[in-house]
Amino acid sequence: MEGFTVDQMKEMQRQLQEKYRDKWEGVAPTIGQNKLLWMIGEIGEVIDVIKQSGSAPIMEDPAIRAHFVEEMADVLMYYNDILLCFDISQEELKQAYTEKFQRNMTRWQEEVV
Repeated sequence: MEGFTVDQMKEMQRQLQEKYRDKWEGVAPTIGQNKLLWMIGEIGEVIDVIKQSGSAPIMEDPAIRAHFVEEMADVLMYYNDILLCFDISQEELKQAYTEKFQRNMTRWQEEVV
């Protein structure tokens, strides 16, 4: 199965932004904060699914799982809008993510006595 890249998600968001340019606020650095606030709202909806259903049904009930995954997709859509607003490339994100990963891999290592 082929992976789903950041660039693919960003392109899909560009298409949505173009289609609804007369209805949506668009993408620009000055709008990035609004997109972040909308994303936080979507995260709240993800949390609501967990609070209302619990974690076991998310893993076991196909309808609840589909709702949960749909809300996660909404979060990713706003996340990708934010990447577009600030013109963050897949390469920049990969570099920052990899560097953060490396720091986290050594962050809580036990001290050798």
